[in-house]
Amino acid sequence: MIIADPNNPKGIVWLASYPKSGNTWLRVFLYQLVRIMGGHPRNDDELNQLDRATTYEAILFGLFEEFLEKPLASASFAEVAAVRPQVHAAIAQRYPSVALVKTHNILGTAGRVPTINMAVSAGIIYVVRDPRDIALSLAGFLGSTVDHAIAVMETKGYTTNSSSEAAGEIWGSWSEHVFSWTAEPHPAELIVRYEDLLTDPVTQFTAIAKHLRQAATPQQIAEAVELSTFDKLRSAEDKHAFRENAQSAERFFRSGRAGAWRTELSADQIGRIVGGHSEQMRRFGYLG
Repeated sequence: MIIADPNNPKGIVWLASYPKSGNTWLRVFLYQLVRIMGGHPRNDDELNQLDRATTYEAILFGLFEEFLEKPLASASFAEVAAVRPQVHAAIAQRYPSVALVKTHNILGTAGRVPTINMAVSAGIIYVVRDPRDIALSLAGFLGSTVDHAIAVMETKGYTTNSSSEAAGEIWGSWSEHVFSWTAEPHPAELIVRYEDLLTDPVTQFTAIAKHLRQAATPQQIAEAVELSTFDKLRSAEDKHAFRENAQSAERFFRSGRAGAWRTELSADQIGRIVGGHSEQMRRFGYLG
C-alpha cells in the first residue's frame, strides 16, 4: 500500500468501512468536533450538514459526471470505475489540506482500475463491526429480509448500481472488504472496532482525533461525543430526514447496539454468518 507522504498530510484521509459499520457515526463526531474547535454555532439540521467536515465519495455525482461527460445514471459500472481515480485526484486537489472522505468501496481493483487512488491519499480510518449485527442493520438499509442481507454479505465482488445521484460501489463480501483494508495496515491507517467505540467512546474518538492530528482538548472531544450519541442521532433523523438514507430504508439510524444478533438472529442465520466469515471474525475478536 502506497500513501502520499504521511509526514505531509495533504490529500484524502479515507473513512472506510463495510456498510452499516458505524462510518456515518464517525462522520457525525468529526462534524461536531470541527464545528466546536472552530467556534461555530449549532445548526438545526446537522445530519445534512456533514459535508462541511467530511464528504461521501459515492454521492459526488457532479464530480463523476464532470469526468464521465454524461449523466451518472447512463454510465456503465466500468465507465464509473474508470474515472474514479480522477475523481479522487480532483477531491485532493480542491482541498487545501486533507479531505476526509467516506467510502464503502473495497480496497482493490475494478478490472485493472484501482478502487482507491492511493497516490492522492494521506491516511485511513477503517471501522470494523461484528457482521452478525451488520446483517440486521443492512437488512433495514436494503429494505430486505435478514436472509437476503446475509446473502449480500456472502457475495464475493458484490457491487451496487449507479443512480442519478450516487456512483455504484464495490463492497465485495464482508470478509473480502475487511481483509482488503486490514491485512497489511499502513502506519497512516487506524483500525477501530465499532464495539469499542460504543464501550469507550471518549478514548476511541480521542485516538481518532490524534490520528487526524487534531489538537482538540479533552473537553472538546467529550462535547463532540455527547452530541453524537445514537439517541441524539435518532431524534435528529426524526426531525429532518437524512438525505443519505436509502429510499428502501425506513430510517438510517436503527439501534446502534452491539450484540442485538443474540436475540434477533436464528441459529441458522448465525451459523451462516460464522461459517462464511470465521477467519476475519476471529481476527477481530468476534469469535472465541
